[in-house]
Amino acid sequence: MSHVVFVLVPGVHLLDLAGPAQVFSMAGDFGQPYRLSYVADQEQVCSAQGLPLAAHTKWPELSADDLVVVPGWRASTLRGGPELSRYVLERLRAHHTAGGAVASVCAGAEALGRAGLLDGRRCTTHHHLQDELAARHPRAIVVRDVLFTTDDRVVTSAGIASGIDLALHLLAVRHGPALAAQVARDMVVYARRNGHEPQASANGVSRSGSARSLVT
Repeated sequence: MSHVVFVLVPGVHLLDLAGPAQVFSMAGDFGQPYRLSYVADQEQVCSAQGLPLAAHTKWPELSADDLVVVPGWRASTLRGGPELSRYVLERLRAHHTAGGAVASVCAGAEALGRAGLLDGRRCTTHHHLQDELAARHPRAIVVRDVLFTTDDRVVTSAGIASGIDLALHLLAVRHGPALAAQVARDMVVYARRNGHEPQASANGVSRSGSARSLVT
């Protein structure tokens, strides 16, 4: 059974965490179970939405088939984000060096940048943070106006709801598109979006391509 480890930091956005966690959790309903774990530098982390979250301070043993995900956090700038311990950054680097995949949602790309995992690789983040990410990590290849990118087992997504798209993409890569479609259908989300779909598509345009009111 593959393992997905979520790295929690103070101010973590609930949807950045819960969206991908729900995807991997529901994969088990269709015969592909995942073990989910949550780690942090402290045993309790307060989310941006005020909900306290329990976490393990000891990381589990991981294999190359496992995935480490860093959800984003609430911050107007990356510079103003939470501290990331040297231990967390070392674990991110070590997992990738050992052949494992690492992923981020929204501001979580900053953690991968601090770990040196964005150097020379394509990456993205929320459109409000892209300029700063590029400035803070000049060796990173920041791709703008996409939902997610993949490059040498480093997977980054734009933020918030796009973390669901990232997780569905990883399911499709690992187990085929049929499983990803089943999970998306059960989650009642729009068909799995391509990583190249622009972030701007969410700005006031309905997924049906019209602006029809849902209120009659």
